[in-house]
Amino acid sequence: MENQATQLSQNPAISTTSVLAPILSDYMDFRLFLADFYQFKKESTKRSLRPYNYAIFSAAADIKSPNYLKMIIEGKRNLSMDMVAKFAKACGLNKAQSDEFKLLVTFNQAEDPADRNYALKQLSEYRVQQKLKHGEFDRKVFEKVPNWIGWIIYALVDQEGVTFETSKLKELLRGKASESEIDQALKNLLMSGELQKDPTTGVISKGKPSEAPEEIPSALIRQLQMQLMYLGLESLYQDAPTEREFGSLTLSLTQAEFEELKFKLRQMRKSLHKDNSIARTQGKGERVYQLNLQLFPVSNASKKLDA
Repeated sequence: MENQATQLSQNPAISTTSVLAPILSDYMDFRLFLADFYQFKKESTKRSLRPYNYAIFSAAADIKSPNYLKMIIEGKRNLSMDMVAKFAKACGLNKAQSDEFKLLVTFNQAEDPADRNYALKQLSEYRVQQKLKHGEFDRKVFEKVPNWIGWIIYALVDQEGVTFETSKLKELLRGKASESEIDQALKNLLMSGELQKDPTTGVISKGKPSEAPEEIPSALIRQLQMQLMYLGLESLYQDAPTEREFGSLTLSLTQAEFEELKFKLRQMRKSLHKDNSIARTQGKGERVYQLNLQLFPVSNASKKLDA
């Protein structure tokens, strides 16, 4: 299986002029969510005898300061975990939404990059599970998209001396997955036909690749890519420099240069995948490695100056 480098576009910041109730799962910044929530309440009550204001929010949140919400929205204050619960209550969030709001706040306020990445991973996985629970995602489609465990087990077929017993696989996966997760991933791969088991010898080999669903929700692809990138972050701390290769390059690009570089990275990924596939037909590998290619913006685009 080849990791598809599908480009996932983040929804732009939702306009604070919207008269629609904001949906928490659409946001990656809790302050923007709060700003839109406040604007929505103001717009929907502007003809009421008592229009919505910061003082009303503070009362609903059981907060003494009438401008506390304003300070949070403007980034002048952070939310403590106690305040997170109060804000969730004032926004009318249910239990599941309150848990999601807490994860979002934790992600936004984390200062250490490792903590921030871990919080993002938790938020991403939680949102996917909630969408599955409420039927927003087709579970059959979800099961056809292997998680990181499935990708590694699939690649382990090409590693020499692998015994596909749960306890052995858990050891090979460095204890990062539970036995139940490994069993389910292996079961899904066998059911999909990605892997096949010889009924006589019990030997597991690669089968016919199953057809990917026509439309895979971006959140599922995001979750997979987040899991794989997080494994890279763990490797940075856990593996010796001689066992990994990490490098970075910060560039200023035009849009045309960005598109060209993106194309080159995709071609390189395909070329590496092809070469490895040919090599594995000639002999087994010694170890499974994960290669992540990332190209992303770290600054906003400059405003074009008039000539």
